[in-house]
Amino acid sequence: MSKVTVVGAGNVGATAANVMAIREVADEVVMIDIKEGVSEGKAMDMMQTANLLDMNTRINGVTNNYEATANSDVVVITSGIPRKPGMTREELIGVNAGIVKQVTESVLAHSPNAIIVCVSNPMDTMTYLIHKISGLPKNRIIGMGGALDSSRFKYYLSKAIDANPNEIEGFVIGGHGDTTMIPMKRFAAYRGVPVSTLVPAETLDKVAADTMVGGATLTKLLGTSAWYAPGAATAEVVEAILHDQKCMIPCSALLEGEYGEKDLCIGVPCILGKNGIEKIVELELNAEEKELFAKSAAAVRKTNAALPC
Repeated sequence: MSKVTVVGAGNVGATAANVMAIREVADEVVMIDIKEGVSEGKAMDMMQTANLLDMNTRINGVTNNYEATANSDVVVITSGIPRKPGMTREELIGVNAGIVKQVTESVLAHSPNAIIVCVSNPMDTMTYLIHKISGLPKNRIIGMGGALDSSRFKYYLSKAIDANPNEIEGFVIGGHGDTTMIPMKRFAAYRGVPVSTLVPAETLDKVAADTMVGGATLTKLLGTSAWYAPGAATAEVVEAILHDQKCMIPCSALLEGEYGEKDLCIGVPCILGKNGIEKIVELELNAEEKELFAKSAAAVRKTNAALPC
């Protein structure tokens, strides 16, 4: 029996739980939130779709009762305040660091063997914080951001060449920030055909630029952070773990020399399976990509320095 806990039943957390239930990623999904009745209500609403969607996953909602999360295989942390228009992810650090610290300690008290997937922003820094306070092996702490950024990259690529998004290959590395992520244009492909051979260079540059501000674009339109794609990207990461899929998904991982960086969580291609991050894939970056990655790493380190002691 597999069990997933989603901490935070807001838009992203609830969407992640719903997608996992519909896809039957786990036997049980528990949503927990500090606001009375929200998790319970959303869980009840989702369970009332079970006979409509032929869904067999059990969804439970609780208010601040971490005992209900006991023995979870994977814990997803979405807690924290969302971005508002004009805010950067980095501006959330003070409030969200305190929340993530408390949540991490609470979930590990009841699920000491869980793999943790961090969604809270600023995501790379919150993932790093979890490493520092938990003492867990590096393979068991995963930042979700690269999965979302890569999905947005593939969306913009598919629009640029008027293609089915499911036939597009593309991924993003670097920090999960509007100025730090690195859409890997050189590796983008349409059924194996390099996208660079299908569209002009300036079109591919615009795709990369649109990807980098993909979250901010939605925040401006919606008045708050997006949730459908972030929730689905989170579910993808959890599914790869619980179903031992050995998928290569860009995630924020603790680097210990890979890509020339140490003591830093940042987005890199990872093989995900039952043990969490089973391998960090080191790409041969060209000179331009190395420079962009170094700048991204420096920016993430600067944000990390703002973590409360």
